[in-house]
Amino acid sequence: MVFPGSSLQDEGSGWVGVNAGESLQSVFQVGAVATAVMLVRRQFPAAEPNLRPWRDDPQTRRWSEPESLDLAFHFPGWSPRLECRSLLLQLRVRQDSPDARMQLLGVLMRGMTYDGERWRLATIGDWRPEGAHLPQEKQVEQLRLICRELFELFGGSAASDTAA
Repeated sequence: MVFPGSSLQDEGSGWVGVNAGESLQSVFQVGAVATAVMLVRRQFPAAEPNLRPWRDDPQTRRWSEPESLDLAFHFPGWSPRLECRSLLLQLRVRQDSPDARMQLLGVLMRGMTYDGERWRLATIGDWRPEGAHLPQEKQVEQLRLICRELFELFGGSAASDTAA
């Protein structure tokens, strides 16, 4: 659980993904999530991964979305450069069959605190963060690099997007 007493539910859309640690069904998926953890830790070494950021309760399960692999990264305290205590990383994926390789459709990163979301960065448009409390520019570049490397990992290309 990322935040005690919170399901990390997006209040606006009611959308919740699937815990990465509970949805891995192939060697490729396990390797992809392990590599995603490594990519984030390479940029933010103090971040501790959590492969089960969502609570397991009826309300959260109601909003479960199997097209998403979700993992979180917690910092030992407040990260003033990132303007958050935790990163929620949501990988939107498509897999046509159990034997097929997953395709990464997009990435949504959220800077979180106990109060909720402070900013978000999505791999659409210019890949700029939005929110009330934005990370510093150097950290934005690190976040974008993680996204580009995730697209490479899944064998896709982010070249069509303006920030790639």
